[in-house]
Amino acid sequence: MRSGATSLIKANYSIPAAIEFFLAVFDGLSGAQKTLPPKYFYDAQGARLFDQLCELEEYYPYRTELRLLPRVASDLAELFRAKKLESVNVVEFGAGSLHKIKPLLNAMGMIRRFTAIDICGDHLQRACRTLAEEFPALEIEHIEGDFTKPLDMGAHGGTPLGFFPGSTIGNFAPDEAVVFLTSARQTLGPGSYMLVGVDTKKSEAMLHRAYNDHQGLTARFNKNILERINRELGGQFNVDDFEHQAWYSRDHGRVEMHLCSQRRHRVRIQGYDFAFERGETIHTENSYKYHPHEFAALARRAGWRTCKGWLAEGGMFSAALLRCDA
Repeated sequence: MRSGATSLIKANYSIPAAIEFFLAVFDGLSGAQKTLPPKYFYDAQGARLFDQLCELEEYYPYRTELRLLPRVASDLAELFRAKKLESVNVVEFGAGSLHKIKPLLNAMGMIRRFTAIDICGDHLQRACRTLAEEFPALEIEHIEGDFTKPLDMGAHGGTPLGFFPGSTIGNFAPDEAVVFLTSARQTLGPGSYMLVGVDTKKSEAMLHRAYNDHQGLTARFNKNILERINRELGGQFNVDDFEHQAWYSRDHGRVEMHLCSQRRHRVRIQGYDFAFERGETIHTENSYKYHPHEFAALARRAGWRTCKGWLAEGGMFSAALLRCDA
């Protein structure tokens, strides 16, 4: 591919994405504790709401990581130069708006190729076009698909560097995070690196503010998953029947997000009825928080070795560079 070009590569699904979405909704709403997979937050509307959420003063992870990334990128450039790595291929999992890759691209001239993977294709295409204008010499590809599944990236030469910023790793339960990190290791291959952003444990008051912002953007983001079911699956949710709730579970080391039914009612989706009691919740997302040593132990379970770590001021956020030796 010529420098600066972008192309869309459709990932292969074993079943159509719409059917996969419906099956996930059906299974999740049929359980004793109703759940919905957080990856379905991110249609075009959800991606826009998340971008707005990241601008809020209360939502510390985004701005804290952005302040940390230039230091991380500078250290990575020095480390990779010392190892005489002349060509690096970055693969960003769950790429979103591509803001966080820019500090790496600015500092690391050895990055020749960038592949962005995200489930929201339209949003990703726009972000890649913007990135191509800013970095015209960079070879860019984007993959619309589920980044949690192993992918065949092809042979391009250079050293693979996975990039998984934000606190998205915390959306997986620990065993699920091991599965994802194992899948990413298989995608990137032996000798690869992976840079992961990890939110740290901190005061419950700060966590509460971050996930219950005064403008109600987190609530709109949370409820958007119901609106997406209405739009794409013909669901009949009245989103006003549900209230956003988020709290920190000390026992699990995670923030939990729920949608709480405000009355007893039924919702029809594709001919199936789902009953809700007043006060019953749909568990939509977890956000696990880790001390650096806890995350290093988790990464080891997936076959990764932690070779460097960074902490933001006050220990507010962390980044870990992982290495796959075999």
